[in-house]
Amino acid sequence: MEKGIVKFFNETKGFGFIKMSSSDKEVFVHVTGLKEEIRENDEVVFDLQEGKKGLNAVNVRLA
Repeated sequence: MEKGIVKFFNETKGFGFIKMSSSDKEVFVHVTGLKEEIRENDEVVFDLQEGKKGLNAVNVRLA
């Protein structure tokens, strides 16, 4: 599992970005990949999955 901090999440549109702790990379997160509700600046753990436009965070939950 990867760790990171929610940089941005728009509840209305159902997506956002997580900044990974292990690097400066940011990964896309969609509401369908959430296990728990998240907000900006939350510490989270997640798995990575290849999506149409790159890596996506899935199985996202609070750390």
